[in-house]
Amino acid sequence: MRGLTTAMLAAQASLLLACALPPEGPPPASASTPSPAAALATAPPRHPARQAERLDRGAVAVPSGGGYLITWRLLGDDDPALRFVVERDGRPLTPEPQALTQFHDSTAPPAPAAPAYRITALLRGQPVGQPATALLLREPFLRVPLDKPADHVAADGSHHPYEANDGAPADLDGDGQYELVLKWQPTNARDNSQPGATGPTLLDAYRLDGTRLWRIDLGPNIRSGAHYTPFVVYDFDGDGRAELMVRTADGTVDGRGRVLGDAQARHANERGLVLEGPEFITVFDGRSGAALASVPYVPARGRVADWGDSYGNRADRFLAGVAYLDGQRPSAVFSRGYYTRAVLAAWDWRDGQLRSRWVFDSNTPGPGQAAAGQGAHWFAVADVDGDGRDDIVYGAATIGHDGQLRYSTGLGHGDALHVGRLDPTRPGLQVFMVHETPRLYGPHGIELHDAATGQVLWSQSGQGQDVGRGVCMDIDPAHPGQECWASVGPLVNAQGQVVGSAKPRAVNFGLWWDGDLLRETLDGVRIAKWQPDSGALQTLLDGRPWGAASNNGTKATPVFSADLFGDWREEVVWRSADSQALLIATTPHPTPHRLVTLMHDLQYRVQVAAQNAGYNQPPQTSFHLGVGMAAPPRPLLRLP
Repeated sequence: MRGLTTAMLAAQASLLLACALPPEGPPPASASTPSPAAALATAPPRHPARQAERLDRGAVAVPSGGGYLITWRLLGDDDPALRFVVERDGRPLTPEPQALTQFHDSTAPPAPAAPAYRITALLRGQPVGQPATALLLREPFLRVPLDKPADHVAADGSHHPYEANDGAPADLDGDGQYELVLKWQPTNARDNSQPGATGPTLLDAYRLDGTRLWRIDLGPNIRSGAHYTPFVVYDFDGDGRAELMVRTADGTVDGRGRVLGDAQARHANERGLVLEGPEFITVFDGRSGAALASVPYVPARGRVADWGDSYGNRADRFLAGVAYLDGQRPSAVFSRGYYTRAVLAAWDWRDGQLRSRWVFDSNTPGPGQAAAGQGAHWFAVADVDGDGRDDIVYGAATIGHDGQLRYSTGLGHGDALHVGRLDPTRPGLQVFMVHETPRLYGPHGIELHDAATGQVLWSQSGQGQDVGRGVCMDIDPAHPGQECWASVGPLVNAQGQVVGSAKPRAVNFGLWWDGDLLRETLDGVRIAKWQPDSGALQTLLDGRPWGAASNNGTKATPVFSADLFGDWREEVVWRSADSQALLIATTPHPTPHRLVTLMHDLQYRVQVAAQNAGYNQPPQTSFHLGVGMAAPPRPLLRLP
């Protein structure tokens, strides 16, 4: 494996004795003291607690430098004074309790021995909770076997195999460990602009050992493709177990085999397009896949031509996400349309009832009309004004927590956007977006704007092109905040200054992967680190020799990326090229930084939940996570 550089291998032994610090920091007292750049702030937040998942330690041991790197979660409700002891086969490895949430065991017995690692949390010397046993990996990946569906057989007798596609993590059974929800697409899936019948989309749920919990068949009246079937899987009612919400239709079959609506109905026209027939929002039980409730889908289709064409390309563009609209409990947000008319509907699942919270429609006379044509292929959720309640960054327009338009930049539709603390020298959050239509974006084809007001802070020319991709991540320690680049134009720092003409060729995803606070690029099945001095990417992990494959054509996205287990670094989930397994890669790199699991930063968490929608985007934290970062605020969570 090419994951460890020579310098990193040499540094591992010293990391057991001392922790690396930023250049301006004093030397640490011991190995149990994390970098102050990633220390946990204890100041109370200003807003009420938010409902969150009760997670276990998620401990994992991965081969690293001839031994094993053991990592585990620091939880959002952990006391800052919490320390940890690591044991192997019942014998302690840590000479004293340590603060770090990782330990490199360089004395592990050689294969085929299977060491058993146990992590015990201590608070002022007393054990807290149950010890955690680490999941032992023999290779850089956890392989999760899949139950691949049989080929779809079309009306003309042709066979269309299924491929594993987008996914999402969720705790479906309340045991503190994530399960995986996976979308299967047949190879005759179509873009909305293309005619042709498709096979049905399937949704599966798996435990990490490959046990399939259920399969939902969305049926013949939900077309397959990247823009038809966004889903959200989240604990909406606060019972500790996640539910699944997705658009359904006549002939959808739930995880118990029950058919929704008319099982015999076929609404596709002679071109294979589904432009009529009822649509529903359905809530499914996360444990069994059973349908719990269905209501008519809002936004409704209505007259297809009212969305801008007669063949459904604009009417059948769907997105979905999760937002804490009241600041305390999660709601689901489903949408329709973004090229022209844009309609968003917020839903609450409470006490066994699915209720509408609000509906935003850019066709409604008034200020909201400015949102028409301003959507993107994905929307981001964030508290843009710091009032404790989430808002929907729908692209160039932002819809407030109350379902009212906050602003529109007027720069038009785009294919990629990032929302987070991209520039830590400024207050609040920022939105980075690339745009598609030169007559709308003018000189602002690539831009950063204030998330609260829409004020454009800096921009770069789109060179008269449809700017197809763009990303922001901290890849250069010489500049505060995140660097941004797109498929055209230069590399720009968070303050809008051009860093140079050289930029990473990877423009799709990012991953916090190695031991420092910079973010790595994730493109296809390659994780790489930007080298500012040479202007090149250094490969840290290439999934191809392991049989990994990416999704969604040139978008080259994973099934999903998230802080799935282990410490605060992110895992990437790829499918195998034959779709027989998921390959979950976890970092083998030691780190001197202690951070709460990113999944307890609820901006990051809801962006992970929406990652499967449209043109998948990597999640961003609500705080600046990068070189020179301040101590992040301690999350205030309400756990089931």
